[in-house]
Amino acid sequence: MINARHRVAASIAGLALLVGGTGGAIAQQKELRIAYQPNPIQDTSIEMMEKWGAKNNIKIVKVPNSYGVYVEKMTASLTSGSDQYDVIWHNDDWGQLWAHLVEPMDDVAGLKYADPWSNDPVIFNNKDGKITVVPMGQTIGALFYRTDLIKPAQLPKTWAELVALSKKLQAEKKVKYGYVGAMAMNTTWFSFFWSMWNNNCDVLLPLFERSNAVLAKNDWKAGLDQPCMRQVAEFWWDALHKDKIVPPGMPSYGRNEANAVFTAGDAAITVADTTYWGEFNNPAKSKAAGKVAIAGFPSGPMSTKPSVVWNEIWGWAIPKSIPAERKALAKKMLSAMMEDKEGQIALWKKTGVPPPNKDLWAEIAKTDPNMREMQKYYLDNPNKVHSAFYFEKWPAVHKAYSDALVKAVTGKREDIPKALAEGAVNVHNAAK
Repeated sequence: MINARHRVAASIAGLALLVGGTGGAIAQQKELRIAYQPNPIQDTSIEMMEKWGAKNNIKIVKVPNSYGVYVEKMTASLTSGSDQYDVIWHNDDWGQLWAHLVEPMDDVAGLKYADPWSNDPVIFNNKDGKITVVPMGQTIGALFYRTDLIKPAQLPKTWAELVALSKKLQAEKKVKYGYVGAMAMNTTWFSFFWSMWNNNCDVLLPLFERSNAVLAKNDWKAGLDQPCMRQVAEFWWDALHKDKIVPPGMPSYGRNEANAVFTAGDAAITVADTTYWGEFNNPAKSKAAGKVAIAGFPSGPMSTKPSVVWNEIWGWAIPKSIPAERKALAKKMLSAMMEDKEGQIALWKKTGVPPPNKDLWAEIAKTDPNMREMQKYYLDNPNKVHSAFYFEKWPAVHKAYSDALVKAVTGKREDIPKALAEGAVNVHNAAK
């Protein structure tokens, strides 16, 4: 009986020691908190972090945030000196807004694989010239077309060819509209912006300039009152009212409305983020599934370069305010993500987003025709423009531009010059 009691006591003591030891190990396990917006790109990128965490006994804690409040919430967290997040979603739209609040990344070894274009110092460098982001993937705006309706040889190279092809397909009752794209504020890339850049035009001058110092030296001159912009407005006015190759409600369309028209099989061509490639080719979501490919943009009458494209990154940043030990750990994780070949190829297959490690593009292209098309029209295209401007007043400038162009294409055609002249003043004032 005494021996039995001793054995029970020993067992209880051993169990307590085991539980205590395990509990101590759990308590001591390090963790990294990731603030992000739920999205296929970010979800897949975080999967690489979780894989790294599992190998290194690091707990990855995901903290989702909605897009509508994300920038405001993260800015408040950064400016307050909070240490609640170790890694946060970062991209070009707010690259300069956060440059002084996030950690320099020049010591992240994996950055050697990043595409220099998308890690442009104008966008992501802080005042000391240090890069502040590690990319998670290339985000590109692309022209998508229906391969069952349009053969590669028929792809429009000019606006006039786009109109002619659209009218032909509509006359043959193959589609309701030749083209659909978003026009509403914050989705201007899919109509006004791509056509503007492909007609040698820009929101601010000099053309395609993104250096704030140069823009300021030019007194933040707007490009809306230039002849090229009038041609942009007239092209879309005609598309809406005369040629009727686009939905009549398009001036109010965001990306969701435009994508819905395309996936319903009602349009032959659209422009959207390449992140929607998977959705467009998903039989459960799209009547065009299996019949969608990408091509270059048609040029306007004043174009001097074929198919001007834009290409930016979504990325990850590390708040300056967190402890040094966690900064170092987060950098190790992001560097490992850049070198995770298997994970980055999965990113491409799941989302249609070219991985941040540029060395993998050619490897993927060997067996994937979609990547070959992506390289041909976008990744290796020398005619690139950055998709926004990078100063504090850009959101106000963007709204002034959007308001002017929407007013121009929804009013009378003869009033277009007046709408653009007023818009030029408003854009200039917003920038200053």
